[in-house]
Amino acid sequence: MARILGVDLPRNKRVEIALTYIYGIGRPRAAMICKQVGISSVLRTEGLTDEHIAQIRGIIEQSFKVEGDLRREIGLSIKRLMDLNCYRGIRHRKGLPVRGQNTRSNARTRKGPKKTVANKKKAV
Repeated sequence: MARILGVDLPRNKRVEIALTYIYGIGRPRAAMICKQVGISSVLRTEGLTDEHIAQIRGIIEQSFKVEGDLRREIGLSIKRLMDLNCYRGIRHRKGLPVRGQNTRSNARTRKGPKKTVANKKKAV
């Protein structure tokens, strides 16, 4: 099993797909890394040699910010917005959508499950 930057890559997937298990590497970056190393697009992770793994690790460490460093940077950026009390920071703090989405009927992902509020009872 290949282990790169603390992430175990799945054995039976293509290398290009397996690299996307690393936080901060998507399909385009994975394809670019495979091209630089000279790995075929049909090669599976179990077919990687130690030399290939070392080359991949070197390219990732040299060129990209991934895993813990990237998570830390994103977290600090969000914390900075919250400390500034800007609109985006307030939305982050309240757990509402940040990028202008409608919240009247949707936004369940950010707001969480519905919290039903009972109606006032009518006096008879």
